[in-house]
Amino acid sequence: MIDHNETVLTKTVAMPADTNPNGDIFGGWLLSQMDVAGGILAKKIARGRVATVAIEGMKFLLPVKVGDTVTCYGRLLKTGNSSISINLRVTAQGLQGIKPQDVTNGIFIYVAIDLEGKPRQLPTS
Repeated sequence: MIDHNETVLTKTVAMPADTNPNGDIFGGWLLSQMDVAGGILAKKIARGRVATVAIEGMKFLLPVKVGDTVTCYGRLLKTGNSSISINLRVTAQGLQGIKPQDVTNGIFIYVAIDLEGKPRQLPTS
């Protein structure tokens, strides 16, 4: 489902080195791509450093194949004093140019941190 409030955060190609023993792309690789993508949006919102503190409701819907173009979309769900909740959705598009399909989604929670790694207040404006 397309959410028009989503932003494309990253786009990459799944490579052979990222496969699991079944020959599909390793879920951990996909998770790391999502964390990087979410971190980009969280850093922009926090105007500085952030750290990932939780992942909620992660779902793997379809396998990703070598050569698929993987796109991570993000949408801000809410902010707290120092926390940022972001919904991340990932699509994969095969080599044959077939329409992109949703392959995973989840809610990632980040916390704004200072230079010492301690939580800090989010900017107000």
